[in-house]
Amino acid sequence: MRIGVVGAGGWGTALAKLLTENGHEVSLWAYEKDTADEVNQTHCNHHFLPGIILPEKLTASSDPEQVAKESEVLVFVTPSQWVRSTVKLFKDFIKPGVMIINAAKGIETSTLQCLSAVIREELDWDDGKIITLSGPSHAEEVGRRVPTATVVASPALQYAEIAQDIFIAPYFRVYTNSDRIGVEIGGALKNIFALAAGICEGLGFGDNTKAALVTRALSEMRRLGEKMGAQPLTFSGLSGLGDLYVTSASRHSRNAWAGREIGKGRKVEEVLKSTPMVVEGVPTTKAAYLLGEKYQVELPITNIMYKILYEGYPPVQALQELMSRERRHEIETIF
Repeated sequence: MRIGVVGAGGWGTALAKLLTENGHEVSLWAYEKDTADEVNQTHCNHHFLPGIILPEKLTASSDPEQVAKESEVLVFVTPSQWVRSTVKLFKDFIKPGVMIINAAKGIETSTLQCLSAVIREELDWDDGKIITLSGPSHAEEVGRRVPTATVVASPALQYAEIAQDIFIAPYFRVYTNSDRIGVEIGGALKNIFALAAGICEGLGFGDNTKAALVTRALSEMRRLGEKMGAQPLTFSGLSGLGDLYVTSASRHSRNAWAGREIGKGRKVEEVLKSTPMVVEGVPTTKAAYLLGEKYQVELPITNIMYKILYEGYPPVQALQELMSRERRHEIETIF
């Protein structure tokens, strides 16, 4: 198939490489012309995916029309807060009926919408043809063909199955799910908790602390997701528990890295300015905090993270506040 991949960061580049190796005709859109030129001339993207050699057949461009005009599938892989503006940039060049796959993870802070809803609103598209790709999948490892499992989600499973066929490879296993909202919530909220796990490491705490954090984080993810219409079992899957684990534990996680730096005492603004990469957990914390208020859901870790990131709350004090909360049963039962 002719596929356009929109976004030449690490993840977009890794997916473009995978799709090209799967035999598709792939065009990669880069915001920076220098990045597009590097991909075309040297078959590398040193800035965003260092050390990975890209297929010679993979082409890149900074022209939206050139990437979109012949594409049968468009894969959006931009930072979450830029999804809407990027879709607007492309919308006049997208052919009717094209399948849209979103591989970004986050929630739009200005509207509190999941990214599939943002895309549908801008394109007025067949809802089933907007598919979400998520799961525990670091670009650095996919680029090196490390065995990986992901999930593609759409309320119309026949389109998710087409996306499954497009992406699946000997080292890249793809499952389908009809619970797109659950897959999106899991993929977005895990970045908040990876930041929190990083803060725990930066403060010098150990595995016990991180294990407790991740376990309770999964409960928060499920509580908010259910209120928004998600299926509880989705959060036990790849886009929930799987992505939460890898993003909290991996050396590749930019969110965990940012958390460690904050835990060591660096200011949030300083940490964000020190990297060209987007730390998605920061805007997602704000969005989830506001969603918790909107749906009246108890989100203690999210609320504490909001205080740390947006109100300058000391991380040590935040942990003490979490540990001294009113005692309760582990299993939440509704009578």
